[in-house]
Amino acid sequence: MGPDEARGGEEGRGRDALPDRLATEILQHARHAGLGPGAHLREQALAEAFRVSRTPIRQALEMLAAQDLVERHRHRGFFLKALPAEPAGPAPGAAAAEVGEDPLYARIAEDHLDERLPARVTESELARRYGVTRSRLQRPLARLAREGLLERLPGQGWEFLPVLRSPEAYEQGYRFRALIEPAALMEAGYALAPETAAHLRARLRAVLDGGWKTWPRTEVQRAGAEFHEAIVAASGNPFLLESIRRVNRMRLLLERRISGATDRERLIRTNEDHLRILDMIEAGDREGASHVLRAHLWQELRVKRC
Repeated sequence: MGPDEARGGEEGRGRDALPDRLATEILQHARHAGLGPGAHLREQALAEAFRVSRTPIRQALEMLAAQDLVERHRHRGFFLKALPAEPAGPAPGAAAAEVGEDPLYARIAEDHLDERLPARVTESELARRYGVTRSRLQRPLARLAREGLLERLPGQGWEFLPVLRSPEAYEQGYRFRALIEPAALMEAGYALAPETAAHLRARLRAVLDGGWKTWPRTEVQRAGAEFHEAIVAASGNPFLLESIRRVNRMRLLLERRISGATDRERLIRTNEDHLRILDMIEAGDREGASHVLRAHLWQELRVKRC
């Protein structure tokens, strides 16, 4: 079998696996967005969010329907039926490796941060640089695109988007969050789903109960980002959520490069702040939660300036 035939076979397997991966990511998307039973899962919106066509999205939704997690209404589309329980912490044994981390994604992201890659690249160029097939590139490229770091160009090209490389840009990201996140809490119709609140509380407790020490650094950071995105998602305003997600992705990409021991006191204080904000939201004190969230973000920025 020649190399072209082998590559063709691998790409075929990649296409077959796409709906299965999308099914998992659709559930994660629903969880982060605070969607509850009965929420309309619109094919076109999901296709745009994951930057794929509607066909694999429909296949993924049909797979979820077969698992009784989604139901299909004739002429109306797919609706969320239930979200499976998600473990509070990372998978067993994950402390030795990054949870869900793709080493190829990490290499591309690091090279982009260090400006070792041109602003525009083709898949063929990336495949030669990293010694992989073009099909192997699809998942890390799709993730970088979802995180707002990469954009597909007509044909086979991709363009990297600006990231928070400088301390000034990093600080601007925090200042932006301090404006947007507290405002999201005051949006009319704000509603944090009980199952989302319960999931966030379990994650925060797991960090405080030892996760800060045993989890990989990126997983602890991801838990914090998940909290902030879920708080904004409950506003029901997709523009606010998309803005915060993009800033968070760029922030986390930069913070993964920070070495050194985990600051126990800061992590405990941060997660205690998160729990306090969550308590206030559930008690109906959104204005108080908004003030605490703003103070929390400014405090985080002051600590990270040091």
